[in-house]
Amino acid sequence: MAAELRSHKLGWIGVGRMGYPMAERLAKAGADIAVYNRTRTKAEPLTKSGVRLVDRPSELADRDIVFTMVSASEDLKQVALGPDGVLTVAGKAPRIHIDCSTVSEEASSEVRAAAQKRGTAMLASPVSGNAKVVKAGKLSIVVSGPKAAYETALPYLERLGQGVSYVGEGELARMVKICHNVLLGIVIQAMVEVTVLAQKGGVPRHAFLDFINKSVMGSTFTRYKTPALVNLDFAPTFTPLLLRKDLDLGLAAARKLGAPMALTALVREILQSLIGQGYTDQDFAALLIQQAKAAGMPLEPENVPVSDGLS
Repeated sequence: MAAELRSHKLGWIGVGRMGYPMAERLAKAGADIAVYNRTRTKAEPLTKSGVRLVDRPSELADRDIVFTMVSASEDLKQVALGPDGVLTVAGKAPRIHIDCSTVSEEASSEVRAAAQKRGTAMLASPVSGNAKVVKAGKLSIVVSGPKAAYETALPYLERLGQGVSYVGEGELARMVKICHNVLLGIVIQAMVEVTVLAQKGGVPRHAFLDFINKSVMGSTFTRYKTPALVNLDFAPTFTPLLLRKDLDLGLAAARKLGAPMALTALVREILQSLIGQGYTDQDFAALLIQQAKAAGMPLEPENVPVSDGLS
């Protein structure tokens, strides 16, 4: 496996909450990888895994495959097309650009067009999971773009998680990921509503969620959110602000395509209420706090050890 992962020189841009463990996973598997991060100090621990750090995205233009994992559409355009962007170096460009961020189709299309002019094949490859999921090797990836580039990149994508789904050309993966994250918002709000209802009816949260996780309604998502809902540990894996961004992307797509999304619109406003109360740096599972308040029910950690289903 290590030899296969050294067939190409890799670049990585963005080592935040998700990018760090993803880049680390490739490095520990033996990949030749150089990394750029806007705040260099956050990337420095990766050198222990054999990563080389660079000071500008443009320094990665000579790599065979460059991954990007950034927070928003403008960030992607900046690191790809802005001053010192990886696609702006005269006479040099990666063979393949793999963007794992959750960004708009419009931003992705703009970067894709610029990449094509440089002879770079672009793959839209957004992911499903959080840092814990990456470390457990259970990340899911959806990919769209040129099929030949996908086949070249597949060994690296497979090393990042447990499942890679190719859905076709162009920006189709963006639509899949936006729909996925819309569902994420709807499901977490549904989870907190029924959990509060069960507790108000006398059922401990850990007992109720244990049943849900063992039932047909249980999922990887319900299991790894259970510790937060039981013990009120809202250390962020995905913040309300990031979820709001994705709900807005989904609603914008719905308006463009003429698809009604009444439930999504409602959840977006519920989430906005949470943000308005100052819950911006916690995990989006903090929706439980708001739901309990609305039900007039005090919340206390149950201090019960429960599995997140990842180990």
